[in-house]
Amino acid sequence: MPLRTPGSDAAYRQTNGGRSTTQRSFGQPEPPEPRFRPVYQGQAWPTEQPQYRPAYIPPPPADWHQQQARSYQNEPAKLNRVVMIAALVALVIGVIAGAGAATAVVALGGGASDNTPITQQPDPPVGTGADPKIRTGSVSAVAATLLPSVVQLKVQGSDNSDATGSGFVIDNVGHILTNNHVVAAAAKGGSIQVVTNNNKTATARLVGRSPAYDLAVVQVVGLDAPSVQFGRSDAAVVGQDVVAIGSPLGLAGTVTSGIISAKNRPVTTGDDTGQTSSFISALQTDAAINPGNSGGPLVDMNARVIGVNSAIATVRGSEDGQSGSIGLGFAIPIDQARRTAQQLIATGKASYPVIGASVDMTFEGGGRVSSVTANSPSARAGLRVGDVITAVNNQPVDSAEVLIVAIRTYQPGEAVRLTYERGGRARTVTLTLGQQIG
Repeated sequence: MPLRTPGSDAAYRQTNGGRSTTQRSFGQPEPPEPRFRPVYQGQAWPTEQPQYRPAYIPPPPADWHQQQARSYQNEPAKLNRVVMIAALVALVIGVIAGAGAATAVVALGGGASDNTPITQQPDPPVGTGADPKIRTGSVSAVAATLLPSVVQLKVQGSDNSDATGSGFVIDNVGHILTNNHVVAAAAKGGSIQVVTNNNKTATARLVGRSPAYDLAVVQVVGLDAPSVQFGRSDAAVVGQDVVAIGSPLGLAGTVTSGIISAKNRPVTTGDDTGQTSSFISALQTDAAINPGNSGGPLVDMNARVIGVNSAIATVRGSEDGQSGSIGLGFAIPIDQARRTAQQLIATGKASYPVIGASVDMTFEGGGRVSSVTANSPSARAGLRVGDVITAVNNQPVDSAEVLIVAIRTYQPGEAVRLTYERGGRARTVTLTLGQQIG
């Protein structure tokens, strides 16, 4: 007989009492078939494997179909057991997840002790006060607190020059602190208009100004605006969050945020003629500050003023020679600003400390003395022309600007220790600072 190739039909032959029969099973899997199966006519299957073993696959047992049938009969029971096990596992997982959800409600909801689904829990408040959407300690909270105290200044000079800037209320009698360069146009006649946060306008009078510190105070009697709370600029740390508020480019009530980028940054500012007018040991910030922000407050996250925004570093622009904020803004520390404001309110003038000597503004590597005033602190301390001051109270000095800024962080009458070089030799002297009005 010819060989039957595997897979040619669903039947296979087996011996049954010496007779060859063909059986076909429908709906049941076929037994494995050999790659080659010789047909032994009238004989049973050999009990020993032929010599061509690599191609030989043993025949299935005689009761192969009965074994498969019994296996299928037991399959539903196995399936039921698998389903039951899966259901139990899902139930256990659900109980554990439910317990975790209950724990999360307690942690986030502030004390919930039941197993109420989290979707049924009321949203926790994010802040306190009239507007619960404002989170305590956020920029929104700082802005809500300070905006009523910040004003816009519109200045008109007697020569038709004008300026705009910002300021903030510092007491309950309408005194407003701002920059000198904001109100300087009205120093010899003109007008100063104050616009509050609720868009009310009033005319202010100039109380006093200090070009040396670039600070000024104006007043509006009966001003409907609360005063600010003061912080401490000496307690500020590099990296802390801050908020700047003002009227950049005339856009009143603008709020920006950033950090303190540096402290004690020597900064010199000039007026419109290019003449240097002030020296500041500034707080540097990356909060966006633009023209019009001058005089506005720099505020910590407790809504306390720590600086007066005064200057920005700019790069050359394509049209007017300058650009806006590049993340380099500078503020006068409030510790100094408060002292100057108190002097301006009391006398209309402010004093600043001096050593009684002039220094070469072009020299690098220290503050080289170019002249000494007779009977001044420098003269009494023995300083001479040509001496190069290299430190003030151990604070390094590498230029004339740094020396002036360092001296102005102190008060008239304070004693400071100067380190200087003469003829290549380092010397130290202590002198008492004098004062000058400006």
